[in-house]
Amino acid sequence: MSPARNTGARNAPRTQPAATARKAAATHKRRSKEGTSTPDPAGGHRTELLEAMLRIRRFEERCVELYSAAKIRGFVHLYIGEEAVAVGVNEALTAEDAVVSTYREHGHALARGITCEAVMAEMYGRTTGCSGGRGGSMHLFDAGRRFYGGNAIVAGGLPLAAGLALADRMRDRPHVTCCFFGDGAFAEGEFHETANLAALWRLPLLFVCENNLYAMGTALARHEAQTDLTMRAASYGMVAWTVDGMDVEAVEQTARQAVEGIRAGSGPHFLELRTYRFRAHSMYDPDRYRDKEEVEQWRSRDPITVLTDRMRRAGVPVDDELARLEQQIATEVDHAVDAADRAPEEPVENLLNHVTSSPRG
Repeated sequence: MSPARNTGARNAPRTQPAATARKAAATHKRRSKEGTSTPDPAGGHRTELLEAMLRIRRFEERCVELYSAAKIRGFVHLYIGEEAVAVGVNEALTAEDAVVSTYREHGHALARGITCEAVMAEMYGRTTGCSGGRGGSMHLFDAGRRFYGGNAIVAGGLPLAAGLALADRMRDRPHVTCCFFGDGAFAEGEFHETANLAALWRLPLLFVCENNLYAMGTALARHEAQTDLTMRAASYGMVAWTVDGMDVEAVEQTARQAVEGIRAGSGPHFLELRTYRFRAHSMYDPDRYRDKEEVEQWRSRDPITVLTDRMRRAGVPVDDELARLEQQIATEVDHAVDAADRAPEEPVENLLNHVTSSPRG
């Protein structure tokens, strides 16, 4: 995971076509079995990482059930399989740092500390949701936690992140702005404009590209002439890494290095997190652009399994921890669903609030 300016270290799978993705997943599986059983000095922290990933996974699995029951409506983009990215990156940030997300942001919001209850209520469109029931799945927002969306436009969050980073620098605040986006954003001008200005002005901005190999249903190699995203980011003069996005500890370690560099004044950093979504692009997506063998190869690199296997090798009684965490999180999610079911909808007479200005008295 060495930083690069013209090339990036390759410790995660290259993209496309399907045969390449399957081969890469198999390679990762072999690597995950390496290592010896040694005492785990980070057992407590690993349990925290495990808990955070399990919370995202179980929350989203319940969302699938609720969507099928028509309790949740509209577009829903699941994060299942990518949990290591959200958890690892957020571990490197402080409460004062800012996060800008995408429409696949449930995992980012939960990892940031927004409660299951607030996110579930928002999924229901209830007034107790983190966006007052007005945002839904794609527009989670919590200014108190400096979580600025949820943005439904591909690459739309990047200019906003640059503005937040610029504001912090102009006010001499030692904060970092982290912007999540997908590999599809590389096809948008907003990425290149933001990368150029961030590097030119040395903004405290962390670019986090969640490369899950597909922009909706289009493989990276089918829409980008140059698929080495780390090299392209480095061409703007910023430090760039490629990271195994299925390994939460690798993500956290590299994100911490990047954040430290940004705080030290070395300008923006770029992380390409090679990951994979186990579910379709959205609940409406028939998922016909990839074969089952590819998906199963990547499921063998489930980030939760990668971490629990590592904990077992280190002698941590992870099975007991798993049982405890599963019960705790199930109760937490059940409570969130019950609260959302009971939460009020916005009265019709309030629908123009925050949309039009109030009449002068």
